Amino acid sequence: MTTHSSIEHHPDLAEMRSRFERVTSTPAAQAVEALALITGLYLAASPWIAGFSVLTALTVNNLIAGLAYCLCMSGLGSAYERTHAMAWTALAIGAWTIVAPWVIAGNVDTTRTVVNNIITGIVACLLALAMAAMAGRNRVGRTAR
Repeated sequence: MTTHSSIEHHPDLAEMRSRFERVTSTPAAQAVEALALITGLYLAASPWIAGFSVLTALTVNNLIAGLAYCLCMSGLGSAYERTHAMAWTALAIGAWTIVAPWVIAGNVDTTRTVVNNIITGIVACLLALAMAAMAGRNRVGRTAR
């Protein structure tokens, strides 16, 4: 007779979730998450805010990248186990945002689009790195014990 023990009830998993809960409830983690959501929403709406919505290719790119960034960085409190991987994905989106005006097809590398995407991309990268550092610090603390 075989018995299946659920991994969900493993003591190490319960302890890990408890630590993740403590990290996500810190003011720093909540601030990073809030700023990241604002950054992603701004990136999605930036073609209309900064006035380059006529550049369709970059408009669609920023809309999709902004929404993807929001999805990566939102809900970290409820799914903090995946924060480390999601933060690195968000970092890639931030880096893409920086280079997009030069990579997107068409003549979309105007001063307005370049400045907008560089500043937004840098902020997105910094927030993603901050969240990755918080998640990494928790992982180091967990393995050291």
